[in-house]
Amino acid sequence: MLRCFLSDDDDIREIEGPIKGCWIALSHPSDSELAFVSQKYDIDLADMRASLDEEERSRVDVEEKYTMVIVDIPTVENRNGRDWYETIPLSVIVTNDVVITVCEKDTPLLQPFMQGRIRNFYTYMKSRFILQILYRNSQMYLRYLRIVDRESDKLELRLQHSMQNREILMLMELSKTLVYFATSLRSNEVVLERLTKLPRIRRYPDDEDLLNDVIIENKQAIEMAGIYSGVLQGMMDAFGSIVSNNLNNVMRIFSILSIVLSIPTIIFSAYGMNLNLQGMPLSHSFWGFLIICVFSIILAVIAWFWLSKSKLFR
Repeated sequence: MLRCFLSDDDDIREIEGPIKGCWIALSHPSDSELAFVSQKYDIDLADMRASLDEEERSRVDVEEKYTMVIVDIPTVENRNGRDWYETIPLSVIVTNDVVITVCEKDTPLLQPFMQGRIRNFYTYMKSRFILQILYRNSQMYLRYLRIVDRESDKLELRLQHSMQNREILMLMELSKTLVYFATSLRSNEVVLERLTKLPRIRRYPDDEDLLNDVIIENKQAIEMAGIYSGVLQGMMDAFGSIVSNNLNNVMRIFSILSIVLSIPTIIFSAYGMNLNLQGMPLSHSFWGFLIICVFSIILAVIAWFWLSKSKLFR
C-alpha cells in the first residue's frame, strides 16, 4: 500500500499523490508501487526491495541521488492465540524532494507520525524525521522488553508448581525474542554511529539533542535486553530443576503407594492359593475374612506412615 503525507500548518494530512516535501509510506508494497516510486525518484529497485527481506541487515547506503538507512524494528506476531515479538527491517530513503519509508508490514512504529501525534514532526525536515523514527524505535524496544519481562514473571509463578514442558517452551520463546532484540539493537547502534559521521545527513542545532537521546535510548535498550536475557536464562536453568524435582515428588508418592498396596496383595494372594486351609490362620472362623481385611488395612496404614517419614523417600 502506498500512502503520501504532507505537513501543513503544524498538522499532517494525507494527500493523493507524491509531491515535493512529502513523506511516502510504503507498507507491504506491490511490485507496481515499488516500480512507480523507483522510476519517479531514480532509486535503484533493489534498494527499494531491500527492507522486504527479513534477513536484511541494518546499514546506511549513500548513493549519488539518495541516502538509504535500514534499521531493525520490533513487531508483534500472533501465534496460537499469543503475542510473540520479532524484528523486521525498515528502510528510510531520503532524496532531495521526499522521504520514503518501506516496510513489509503496516508497523505501529509509523502510526503516530501518520496521525500527527509526534511533536515537531515535519515531512520536509528529512534529517529530523530519521532521528524521530529512530528515537521512537528505541522506545518501542524498551516497551516490548518490559512486556517480555512481565510475561517471564507470570511464567515464574506458574512454573513453581508445573510438571509440564509448555512453560519451559514459552520461556525459550521469550529468550529467543530477547536474543533477536539484542542483535537488532546492536546493529542499529552501528547505524547511529554512522549517522553521526555522515555529512550528507544535515542536522540542525536542535537535532543534536535528539540524536543524543536516540543514542542513549538505544544503549539503554541494549543493556535491558542483556539483563533480561541473563535473568531468563537463569530462570530456565532453575525451573528445569524445579520441574524435575516436582516429577520426583510425584514418583515418590507413587512408589510409596505401590509398596503399601503390595502388603494386602501379598496377604490375599496367600489365601487365594489352592492349599490346605488347615494351616491358614482364621480359615475356619466366621469373622476370619473381616479380621484379615482389617489386619491388612492396619499394616498398610503403618507402612504408609513409616515410609512417608523414612529418609529413603525424602
